[in-house]
Amino acid sequence: MSFAARQQQAEAVWENFAHPERLRVLIGSATCGRAAGSLEVLQAFTAELAKAGLTGATDVVEVGCLGMCYAEVLVELRSRDGKRVLYQGVEPRHVPNLVESQLVRGELYQPLALAVMEGSDEQVPAFADLPMIRPQVRIVLRNCGIIDPTNIDHYLARGGYSGMARAFAMGPERVIEEMKASGLRGRGGAGFPTGVKWGFARSSVADQKYVICNADEGDPGAFMDRSVLEGDPHAVLEGLLIAGYAIGATVGYVYCRAEYPLAIERLQGAIAQMRDQGFLGTNILGSGFDFEIKIKKGAGAFVCGEETSLMQSIEGKRGMPLSKPPFPAVSGLFGKPTNINNVETLAAVSAIMEKGAGWYAHYGTEQSRGTKTFALAGKITRTGLIEVPMGIPLRTIIEDIGGGVLGGKPYKAVQTGGPSGGCIPVQFIDLPVDYEHLAEVGSIMGSGGMIVIDAESCMVDMARYFLTFTENESCGKCVPCRMGTQHLLRILTDITNGKGDLAQIETLRKIGDTMKNASLCGLGQTAANPVLTTLRYFEDEYRAHIETHMCPAGACRALITFTIDPDRCTGCGACLRACPVTAISGVKKQAHAIDQELCIQCGSCRQACQFEAVLVR
Repeated sequence: MSFAARQQQAEAVWENFAHPERLRVLIGSATCGRAAGSLEVLQAFTAELAKAGLTGATDVVEVGCLGMCYAEVLVELRSRDGKRVLYQGVEPRHVPNLVESQLVRGELYQPLALAVMEGSDEQVPAFADLPMIRPQVRIVLRNCGIIDPTNIDHYLARGGYSGMARAFAMGPERVIEEMKASGLRGRGGAGFPTGVKWGFARSSVADQKYVICNADEGDPGAFMDRSVLEGDPHAVLEGLLIAGYAIGATVGYVYCRAEYPLAIERLQGAIAQMRDQGFLGTNILGSGFDFEIKIKKGAGAFVCGEETSLMQSIEGKRGMPLSKPPFPAVSGLFGKPTNINNVETLAAVSAIMEKGAGWYAHYGTEQSRGTKTFALAGKITRTGLIEVPMGIPLRTIIEDIGGGVLGGKPYKAVQTGGPSGGCIPVQFIDLPVDYEHLAEVGSIMGSGGMIVIDAESCMVDMARYFLTFTENESCGKCVPCRMGTQHLLRILTDITNGKGDLAQIETLRKIGDTMKNASLCGLGQTAANPVLTTLRYFEDEYRAHIETHMCPAGACRALITFTIDPDRCTGCGACLRACPVTAISGVKKQAHAIDQELCIQCGSCRQACQFEAVLVR
């Protein structure tokens, strides 16, 4: 069967799935949805549909993540009149009302309704008009939450593998030129031009070449790659195949951490489907191109996100970085020319090859083309996965998409680039988010973690938190990283415990600069970024810890005392119930008190109080 005929066949399957007269239940069941209880919701729908006699008339499908993690569990229902409504915060107890209201009577269930997926409605907004969705451009996330990720027909019907067919028609050299024209830069952190990188590997002469998908997502608070692999695995695998064709590789690896079991399950199923369709193996679609894909499960070492460490791990060795040159494009996996791209880059590749370089280059800025996914986390109202054009103002992400700081508290900073990134203070809230502008303020794009920090967070403690991670994840091979992270963490711990001195501020800078200039790999070269940027913009907080033995944010336990203002306390008992060590006493409607001998300075009382009666000093 020709590829065109196979696509037509898939479109017929999709048309039946999308038929407006058929009842449909889509349940967001990526890892985030499952953690919120989506599988229990699925069971409840199965039972309720059977009770209502609608089992045979209803398609019930697990889909990937729409990115609105704050609203999980998300369920989309389609009634017989074709109306598609997205519901938020669904629990098993809500299912009978949802089935009765929309699937039986064809009426919207107002209490949980978030948006209509198409058209408009007087009661709820359109999905495209939601504040979190409106500024987004979903290219990498184009199918997540929309298609059944286990059904290759759904992917094919929405243009899937058209990029592969187009690549075969163009030839490897023109494919590389198309990537250069698109302006796509590697989304794993370094931002190196993808087409240029492919060109280096293409020009290397060898009897065997490899392409690798780096899915070793290890940043705290980052979940972009996981969501794409769980919600649209074929988009990534098609991109990997195209990369292999472009450079002349016949074997591809997906290096995915074992902590992502659902992503691995999706990949295994998708690879089997590719093989069944003739998209893997020998002479794919009569192109003369042979290609196979293997999965390598990583053990979770953060350093294996670095390309040479990753390749060492695939070879069965301890994941530790190697000196460069030689670069992987010359001597990589098993000593052969190798190209490595991350999940997001490859998902973008398949879209670019389908729709063209000009279409993709239309988005973004002159130097940073296209879109970027971010995992929006921290003290933000709407947490989730977003995809925005490069160059979008930071304010738009935090205030419009994210809904501002949680609880309406003052915004203080945002950490971009994960544990190796930098803290960007509030004065740069209108900063365009692209590679160049982030670098100007001392941060990096990284893989796309974005952690919002409010005024009640201590920047010294924030730097200490990230150094705790990188110090633990350092492989120990080079001295600047091995010893530098240890010394930085020790000094930061002393300062947050009230044991620091002013001379340590300059020591932190010297160690950080040495690590940036002398470490072997990107982990060590960027590990000091949280320290250096917090010193650059929040040195006053460091000095307050040292000189006055006080934490201005009221976050460092060794430097704070919690008390209750009797004039503000209403005696509601919220703080008493929240205290994990029963250090708070008091009777209802009378001012409470904290026993300082028992208090562990955890801050639970402060978070629970709705009247700002818990004071920190």
